[in-house]
Amino acid sequence: MRGLTVRAVLFKGLGDLIPLYALYAVLFADHGLSTGQISSLLAMWSVTAFLLEVPSGAWADTVSRRGLLVTSGVLLTAGFACWTLLPTYLGFAVGFVLWGTSGALMSGTFEALLYDELVARNEQRAYPRIIGYARAASEAAIVIAILGATPLYIWGGYPLLGWCSVAFAAVHTLVGLSLPSAPKAVSAVAVEDLEDEDSAGSSEISRGAVALSGESVMAQASISTESRPFATYLNMLRTGVGEAIRVRAVRNVVALGALLSGVTAFDEYFALLAQEVGVETAVVPVLVGITVVGSLVGSVLAGRTEAMSARVMAIAVGLGGVLFVGGAVVAGLAVRWPGAVYVLAGVGFTAIGVSYGIVYNASVVAGARLQDAIEGPARATVTSVSGLAAEVVALAVFGFAAIATLWLSMSTTVALLGASMLAIALLIPSSLPRRTSDR
Repeated sequence: MRGLTVRAVLFKGLGDLIPLYALYAVLFADHGLSTGQISSLLAMWSVTAFLLEVPSGAWADTVSRRGLLVTSGVLLTAGFACWTLLPTYLGFAVGFVLWGTSGALMSGTFEALLYDELVARNEQRAYPRIIGYARAASEAAIVIAILGATPLYIWGGYPLLGWCSVAFAAVHTLVGLSLPSAPKAVSAVAVEDLEDEDSAGSSEISRGAVALSGESVMAQASISTESRPFATYLNMLRTGVGEAIRVRAVRNVVALGALLSGVTAFDEYFALLAQEVGVETAVVPVLVGITVVGSLVGSVLAGRTEAMSARVMAIAVGLGGVLFVGGAVVAGLAVRWPGAVYVLAGVGFTAIGVSYGIVYNASVVAGARLQDAIEGPARATVTSVSGLAAEVVALAVFGFAAIATLWLSMSTTVALLGASMLAIALLIPSSLPRRTSDR
């Protein structure tokens, strides 16, 4: 278990040890791109992930998940290399397409690989803790990368930031080769049962898959794709999408996870917010880093909060929404009082960071409840459906920001985006299922 945890943490952490994260929005602006053009690039990123999210999930349920994760790393490395070698709108667009494809291949695949590996060890109760550590490693890596971006930018400008990002993405890819290749936690017989159930118009995924997944069938749980790879792929796609749509408990938590994850797309505008209020470019990474520290703490605490009730989560997310809106407003006041720019920006971004930690913690817990709720063989596909829905939410965020900034300041736009957390809090009581052990 310790070795598995270390590998999972290293893989996720190195994948986000990217110095360009701190300044890529500013990089685009410094190369002449408008806010609308930047939003179009972000939308292109999300559209790519949108189109590939679910198909890649079904692929992960059909072929080697470890192989897909390594491929994801290769594409990530190529994307940042493209930004560094060709810093134009076209180069940024190609890089985002590569990055979006990489994200789609990883989304759902990593979670399914980890959960099935834990099922194989009869340790699935450890999933919230390990996935929380992995998410925290990602956030810690982002903090390190963001804080490191300031000296790197001073020493070598954007080229040095770019090549360091390429190097860390390449190491992340190599670590992917050490991940386990867990057997799927369902047998081929269960797949046939579920296919028959689907053709009969059943409203629930066969509960028999659960019994099969936890017993002696585990030894032969790998689904053969040698004779009918395409047919198996289509079956996984149909089965996973069917479970995500037709099974109420799964459908509700898929939607909740998508909202909690997708709404965090507003973090793409944090650097622009800091720049708007008058903060020096070299200090922007520090302010953005505060928000990432919040998400890091929230992820680390997921193992302790994984038993929270829906009511408690709703209250926490509602409080997070209030803090986020207040933080954006306080930071925006620095435009009127430039003499207090760093005090106001520091207080505002700290409030946003606390809010960010709350929503990240809720997102990890919701993701763990989703894994518990999935009972069919297409675990990565179901998880990817939630990822797809999250991309829809992210696209809505980017579209809103592109339009709103034509008339509103960035601080006002970010505050309005944060208000969406209040609406999400109202949906939690009816969407978050209880833990499996509490049912």
